[in-house]
Amino acid sequence: MVGLTFDLYLFEYQQYLSSGVQPTQECLEKFQELKTGKKMTYVIYGLSEDKKSIIVLKTSEDKDFDNFVGELPEKECRWAVYDYEFTLPGGEGIRNKLVFVVWSPDDANVKNKMMFASSKDALRRRLEGIHIEIQATDFSEITKDAILEKALRR
Repeated sequence: MVGLTFDLYLFEYQQYLSSGVQPTQECLEKFQELKTGKKMTYVIYGLSEDKKSIIVLKTSEDKDFDNFVGELPEKECRWAVYDYEFTLPGGEGIRNKLVFVVWSPDDANVKNKMMFASSKDALRRRLEGIHIEIQATDFSEITKDAILEKALRR
């Protein structure tokens, strides 16, 4: 019985690894708008109800980083792109970096985590111009300091 259960789990896991989920055209359009328009600050993406496509869940012009982080649910996975603005050390000017966030909280459903992990590349590969990628499982991993550290390395 245990072998059968494991085989079923392995089969389901393999199905998630090849999810075939693709971003909608709106996902790509909103990313371009964020990237070129400089009006929007972030886009949050998720899976459609039927789990067959990646969709835009929210866009915002709010520049408050804490409000952005507050939009990430405690028990559900998300992807997001955040236009991070920072000042270079020594007052050398202001820069922007596009940050791709993979939000997979520890308390999320295991199937949901697998689906998001296997679908990430379908979205990420289509978003040209990303400078930084952050993978977070807890709110303590998605901070301005963590992003700034990566931004200054580039």
